[in-house]
Amino acid sequence: MNDLLVADSVSKHYGKFKALNNVSIAVPKGSIFGLLGPNGAGKTTLIRIINQITMPDQGSVLLDGQPLKPEHIKDIGYLPEERGLYKSMKVGEQALYLAQLKGMSKAEAKTRLKYWFEKLEIGDWWNKKIQELSKGQAQKIQFIVTVLHQPKLLIFDEPFSGFDPINANLIKDEILKLRDEGATVIFSTHRMESVEELCDHIALLHKSNKVLDGRLNDIKRQYKTNTFEVGLQSNNSENVLNDIKASFDVLPATFKNLNDDIKLNIKIDSGTSPNDLLSFLTNKAEVHHFVEVIPSANDIFIQTVKNN
Repeated sequence: MNDLLVADSVSKHYGKFKALNNVSIAVPKGSIFGLLGPNGAGKTTLIRIINQITMPDQGSVLLDGQPLKPEHIKDIGYLPEERGLYKSMKVGEQALYLAQLKGMSKAEAKTRLKYWFEKLEIGDWWNKKIQELSKGQAQKIQFIVTVLHQPKLLIFDEPFSGFDPINANLIKDEILKLRDEGATVIFSTHRMESVEELCDHIALLHKSNKVLDGRLNDIKRQYKTNTFEVGLQSNNSENVLNDIKASFDVLPATFKNLNDDIKLNIKIDSGTSPNDLLSFLTNKAEVHHFVEVIPSANDIFIQTVKNN
């Protein structure tokens, strides 16, 4: 089986409010799956169902081919957006306690904690209380206790909240390593640049419905418009611009580039190849910039939500 987690036709109501409406997703093994959507879209409800914090009104969830059961909790690591550490407990004491709740022996937990504390350079935090740590420091502890028991499925909800850029990049690299070592990750965030860097697949929820689903690269291909950013230099810019406008659909462009007389977005039709466009341009002027406009995850997010 290629999918670690499958949610099939899951719905959930809270009174008259429908939090999820017949939502299905399939999370491939060894992937980072972006679960995206505006506030109130249903992401947190779906995550709570996967964690068995709440139950669906209808539909089913399979983990590694088996109906989700209480014993599967040991196979899941969950880092919630709202952090749950006990502020008055010492770091080491709390980490050991949470590790044992996940079924680890005290000796095994100590060994793995030593590895992670050294890896993240926080060995001197063991006897500090959580309340003595900054938000970013506490987030490191929360990350460690999430991954410590080496679960099959990791769920990260806004994992970079509270981190400076250096530590955010550190945790991003660790998530990628965990994926490469065989973990499957569900990643929920509003930071679309993180989606670009991390996610193989995405699903977009909006108003309790799934409105987009698939491999991120395939979705980008669907949304691209055969448009190219072009930067040119010429001693006769006005004539060159008129020739281009006579042959192609042209829009002004705002990309940053040095020493270009002409900056354009040029759209080609299905019968014209990028090489045809480039050949045309090189006969008219010096080409300094020629890049296909690929829609970003942020562009796709905004366009899809507006359309729905």
